[in-house]
This record gives sequence, structure tokens and C-alpha cells, in this order.
Amino acid sequence: MSTETYEDALERLGELLSDKYDLGNVAVAKIKKLFCELEEHKSKKSSDAVERIQSGFIHFKTHKYLKKPSLYNALAKSQNPKFLVFSCSDSRVSPSHILNFQPGEAFEIRNIANMVPVFDKTQHSGTGAAMEYPITKLNVENILVIGHSRCGGIEALMSIEDDAAPNKSIFIENWVKIGTAAKNKIKQEFGDLSFEEQCTHCEKEAVNVTLGNLLSYPFVRERVEKGKLALRGAHYDFVNGTFELWELDVKTTPAFAFS
Repeated sequence: MSTETYEDALERLGELLSDKYDLGNVAVAKIKKLFCELEEHKSKKSSDAVERIQSGFIHFKTHKYLKKPSLYNALAKSQNPKFLVFSCSDSRVSPSHILNFQPGEAFEIRNIANMVPVFDKTQHSGTGAAMEYPITKLNVENILVIGHSRCGGIEALMSIEDDAAPNKSIFIENWVKIGTAAKNKIKQEFGDLSFEEQCTHCEKEAVNVTLGNLLSYPFVRERVEKGKLALRGAHYDFVNGTFELWELDVKTTPAFAFS
């Protein structure tokens, strides 16, 4: 199979045309044809994407929106979610899909590796703003942090060496370092396990770090102390189809496993 690159092909074409002047018109015709084929391919890909979006919305409107007019009429006026859910942006991990949340039932914040940084008014303020609204304005009663199997963010965290060279990514490594305490604990306690097994443990421990970080936010701690807000961690294993749920203090409260 040829390993010629796009640049190599252009260079060879230029050399050929410079040697064979009479091939110019033939080359122009071929290039025009190729251009048309590429435009058609590009248009088809764009059309496929638009069609998927359109068909998805039509399915939603036909099978859900129009079948529950009272629900959507009520949601048009206000929202009263009971849950604030932190989950990974991974396309395989949709909280509403996994837990069958209905519209208006859960306020969702999704990011890489479902992490929450320590309270800081300037750094990662987007996360703070996203959680301040549902907690202080909508008065959610439950915060659920969901980790998951084969998390790329956790794998990136576990791959960072303590003396690593400058970041290879623009954003990811700096973000996942929020879970460094989890990584260090797993490396210390499970250093004899395989990398994959360490990642599985870290997927859960990183949830605990986030639960702890949540308490650094004054409006979270205040409500937890008054019994108005409950914090729970969870781990969704989409390989084996299981869901594990635990309270904030995992050392004194046993986990509940669902399968």
C-alpha cells in the first residue's frame, strides 16, 4: 500500500507538469473533476449531519414533547430540579439516559472526568457559576457526582509523571490535575496493580476528591451542614452494566451496587 503523503503527491504533480507542458489541460480537467467530487463528498457529510439532527428532533417532538403537553407547559414557566449532577463529557455517559431523568428533574454539569475544582473566585469560575445557580437559586436537594469506566480523563491523569515535561495538551492535563490527590493515593495503595486496574480505582477515588472539593464552596457547605443538601458519589460501569452509589463518607457508609 502506498505511503505517499498529500504533500508528496502535489510535489510529484508539479514536477510532472513542469516536464510535460502538454499535460496542463489534462491536469486542469482532472483537478476540476476531483474538486467536484470533493465538494460533493463534503456536501454529503454536511447533509448527513443535518439530517441526523433534524430526525432526532422530530423523534423527540413526536414521541415525547407532544405526548406530554402538561409537563412541557409547566417547564415553560419554571424549573424545579431535585438533582445537580456532575458527570463526564464522554459520549457514552449521559446521566439522563442512564438514570432515566425526565426533563426538569436534573440540572447537569458535564466536563472532562466529572471534576469540580477547589473553590476559587477567579480560576475555573465557569464551574462555580454553573453550580451556584442550581444550588442557590433553584435549591436542588441532591448533588450526585458520577464517575465511569474507561474514562479518558482519568487515564490522562494517571499518565502524568511527577517530573513531566511541559504539557502535551493545551487544556486537558491542567484540568485533570484537579484529581492529583486521587492519583497519588491510588499509586501509593495500588501500585502493584496493572495500569488499567489503577485507573478503575482512580475513577472512583477522583469522585471522592470532587465530593471533598464541593465542600470548599461556602454555599454548598452551609446547606450540607443544615441538612438541606446531600452529596453522593457514583460509578457507572458501561462495560458490565453496573452502577455503584455511595454517600460522601465512603469509609463509614457502604456502597450500593446496582446491576
